[in-house]
Amino acid sequence: MKLAAEATTPLTARTQPIPDPGDLTAHLPHPTALAWIHHGEGIVAWGQTARITIPGGPHRFTHAARRLSDLFAGAAIDDPLKLPGTGPLAFGSFTFDPATDGSVLIIPRHILGRRDGHAWLTTIGAPTADPLTLTRPPAPPTGLRWGEGTLSAHDWQKAVATAVDRIQGGDLGKTVLARDLTVQAAQPIDTRVLLSRLAARYPTCFTFAVDRLIGATPELLIRRTGDRIDSLVLAGTTPRGTTPGEDRERAQRLYRSAKDRREHAYAADMVRQALTPLCTDLHVPHRPQILTLPNVIHLATPVHGTLAAQHSVLDVLAALHPTPAVCGTPTAPALDLIRELEVMDRGRYAGPVGWIDTDGNGEWGIALRCAEIDAHDPTRARLFAGCGIVADSDPAAELAEAQAKFRPMQEAFQG
Repeated sequence: MKLAAEATTPLTARTQPIPDPGDLTAHLPHPTALAWIHHGEGIVAWGQTARITIPGGPHRFTHAARRLSDLFAGAAIDDPLKLPGTGPLAFGSFTFDPATDGSVLIIPRHILGRRDGHAWLTTIGAPTADPLTLTRPPAPPTGLRWGEGTLSAHDWQKAVATAVDRIQGGDLGKTVLARDLTVQAAQPIDTRVLLSRLAARYPTCFTFAVDRLIGATPELLIRRTGDRIDSLVLAGTTPRGTTPGEDRERAQRLYRSAKDRREHAYAADMVRQALTPLCTDLHVPHRPQILTLPNVIHLATPVHGTLAAQHSVLDVLAALHPTPAVCGTPTAPALDLIRELEVMDRGRYAGPVGWIDTDGNGEWGIALRCAEIDAHDPTRARLFAGCGIVADSDPAAELAEAQAKFRPMQEAFQG
């Protein structure tokens, strides 16, 4: 575990109720930001009290939970609100592939939050004079140059065709293939600008930032509040139309599509199977709903349940990830095919991203509709998008779907 200097002694944390701060992203003092925002509420943070790096392996969520628990143990906490998200907490982001290193948990220095009529500022470590002082104004990215990622559009369609052949041959039922794009800016990319644009345009999504990974995911993997858990399964997608009538037509076609309903059922059934052993009751509707976002239309299934024991949100993540929505089914052959055909390291794209507090509460999404800023060259970033592939998938249609899923991050860069 790598710790910042402030964490060499037991943690101290003080939460203060404050007046409504308005736009949370407007108070981030510098470009290096942490965030989790939904409908304008949530938490943003900056600074680093402690950083836990988590190696790949089958028990990485358990490993992360144990090390975080050790760090929180003995912390001196002054928290009059005692709400989920107040007091000290950690933001986290895990790699998609369980075998890959690069997962991280970060305990920030300052946390600004707003939820359900309450607003607060948490400081971990020694208090500072004015933590909300803007040290560097946000600077929109300029001089953007876009490039193909690991595979060209043509080569990616060939990979999709190969996956369809394998599925039709009976190797597996579904896989999910992702592709990337690159962007180069004239100056280092300011996380705050991307966050502000994403939160404004996609308020129903969960806008996040953790250690250079920024995005607006529509998929809530798990929310734990006490013994209650909630999830939102998304699988089956079509691009938006150009008129309300075309949107309705596309939504109806998506809902009636045997291919998309089958793709969605794989994901919903897996979530049901993973959560049932952890819950005293679990509600998973048998039919999906339609979820319309500014760029795409999804099939969606909301899931609600009550935990049977004191499982933290990281315990539930361990049971869920990777879901068929981002990997495929069965998991092992789907993951093997991803490793073979994508020809790239997803890193933390399509992995869990979110936060956890000292009581094990938290909200975690799947890192979709996102970009990762290069750690060595902050003027560069990679954008990611992926599509579920089943037996009757069409490579050209999947490419169009991926292009639609790139739009949120492209718009965030271009303004």
